[in-house]
Amino acid sequence: MSAGSSRIPLPADGQPGGQRADAVRNRAQILDVARDAYSRQGVDVPMAAVARRAGVGVATLYRHFPTREALIREVFAEQFTTCVGALDEALADPDPWRGFVLLVEKLCAMQAADRGFTAAFLAMFPDAVDHDRRRDLAEHGFAALTRRAKAAGRLRADFAQADLVLLLVANNAVAALSPAHAAAASRRLTAYLLQSFRAEPAAPLPPPPDLGLHHLLAPPAGRGQG
Repeated sequence: MSAGSSRIPLPADGQPGGQRADAVRNRAQILDVARDAYSRQGVDVPMAAVARRAGVGVATLYRHFPTREALIREVFAEQFTTCVGALDEALADPDPWRGFVLLVEKLCAMQAADRGFTAAFLAMFPDAVDHDRRRDLAEHGFAALTRRAKAAGRLRADFAQADLVLLLVANNAVAALSPAHAAAASRRLTAYLLQSFRAEPAAPLPPPPDLGLHHLLAPPAGRGQG
């Protein structure tokens, strides 16, 4: 074999492995665009719109992410990991009420910061084999945390796990506010509801956000555009 015939063919850009590098860049670009779109508009953004904004073809997008659910899971993988870590930290806290409060505050803050997080967090993905197992582990972990907080006399005895869902449903509406108001409004709402969960007198609330009645009718600023 001649020296010339043993050479590795180079792509047009002169770099070996150029196609693989392009694929890596395309995947990263798709994830960046989807993350921004889901944060602003929620997870109902069409796959074609994600592909267009990422500057790739729809076929390229589907080669990387065969289903919409696969893309959503990948976009929110870090948040899912953060949720699991927050629950583990809450269960490990020697003060169960403090662990309960920090967990709820963490979930609500993540929800207010990203409109797509709630849908991704609550969605049922049929092709995720371990989804039911993870959900069950989370539910059992939260149930154990609430039992400890009740036993310590800090969480009201009639608190039910459905109350956490009610809190998240209410806080999800806050995420639709403009970014300038969502975080402050979520903190105050969460504090209000956490006080209602207490078995003892309530503590002072955080300062109120700068909101008026006109914000109820005004379209969310900086969201849903593009």
